[in-house]
This record gives sequence, C-alpha cells and structure tokens, in this order.
Amino acid sequence: MALKRILEPEVMDTERDALEYDLMDFTEVNQAFATRAIELAPPSGRILDMATGTARIPILILGQMQSKDLSIHAIDLSRQMLKVARRNVESARLNGRLTLELVDAKDLRFRTAEFDMVISNSLAHHVPRPSEFFIEVARVVRPGGGIFLRDLMRPKAVADVNFLVQKYAADADEYQRKLYRDSLYAALTLEEVECYVQEAGISEARIVQSSDRHWTVERAAKMVDPPQEGHQKSKAKPTPHSFLRTS
Repeated sequence: MALKRILEPEVMDTERDALEYDLMDFTEVNQAFATRAIELAPPSGRILDMATGTARIPILILGQMQSKDLSIHAIDLSRQMLKVARRNVESARLNGRLTLELVDAKDLRFRTAEFDMVISNSLAHHVPRPSEFFIEVARVVRPGGGIFLRDLMRPKAVADVNFLVQKYAADADEYQRKLYRDSLYAALTLEEVECYVQEAGISEARIVQSSDRHWTVERAAKMVDPPQEGHQKSKAKPTPHSFLRTS
C-alpha cells in the first residue's frame, strides 16, 4: 500500500519558487519528455501544454521538431512561473510559435476538441482533485489527438521517499530537496491514474510506470481526415472507452 497522499500548494506562485524551480537540474527528465512528445505529436497543428512552468519543455520540443507547422499554447496558473517563462521564450526566439497564458488547468476556457495534442509534465500532483485535470484533457483534445502526460509516482514507504530524494536531489539545496520531497508525497499512484483515465473517457491510452519515480499516459496522434462537405466538427464531450495498461 502506498503512503497517504499529502497535498502541497496547488500553485508555486512566489518569485523564489519560480526561480528555484527554473534553476533545478531537470535537463535529463525534460529532454526525455520532449523526445517522446515529438514521437507522439502530429506533423502539424496546435499542442496544449498544461502547467508549463517556466516553459523549458515546449522550448525543447519546438527547437527539435523538424516540422515548423506545429505551435504550442502553454498555460500555467502561476504568474511568477509565466514571468520566468516569457524570458525563456524570448531568449529562445520562439515568440511566434510558443504562446503563454494564465489559465487554470482544471477549468480550461478552450473549446471542446480544440487541440491536436495535449501534453503535461508534473501537474497532477499539484491538483487536489485530479479527476478535474484528466476530464479537461479528454475534453479539449480532438478525437484521435495525441496525449502525453507524465508525473511523479507516490512511493509506498517513507524509506522510498528518502531514497529518491537522496538519489535525485542530493546536489540540490535544502529548499529544493523539500520541494521534491513534498511533490513525492502529493503524487498519484499508478492505480489512481488508471482510475482517473478511465473515468475521464480517455480511450486507447497506454498507461505505464515509466521510471522508478514516474507514471506516463500516452497516445500517439492520428492523422486527421479532410472534412467532408456539409459536415461540421462535433463539439460533444468524449464518452468513456476502454484503456490499456502496460506494466
């Protein structure tokens, strides 16, 4: 049995939080996320990045995508994170293809089926009621659109938490180690993720434990058939379907 979930603040919205987060070395994790996102992405269209933080991942994706017909709309609920993100986007010279907006991931203002892909790294553990996050993912992605969600996985024992903090944050300062430890306690288990995915009606999703500390939900984007004359895009909410777990 996993540890009891202990919530951490939903929004990291102090200047210190944003700067400390941006300085933490997530290079390997961010690059792995960007590489897989590119493999799952459609050749063109719009991607929604939920809880972009300081926009390091969308910057990597757009910098490494061969296709220039893809754009990313990145959202976050933290003004301070977006403040740092804007500087990073400007430095990368991606203003035209990477847009930023202050939006609550639990209550998106976007139309149903508006995006060709939805990605999110390390958001679910910040959300008090994760079902709201998964439901919005299912709603705003188009039928057959790509989905790539990844986050920390809650360990089964305190000893496991201590091990992971020592293994992956040994070189961090005390405040950064606290942030990492709190995130592990707030994370979801793989079984909880499976339930939320099923309840949200996300179909054909591959759900895996992708490392010793991460879970992943992924679905490759399918090509969009040209619209037939006289037919309009449906705005209906997705209905529950089966899902696939791969251990």
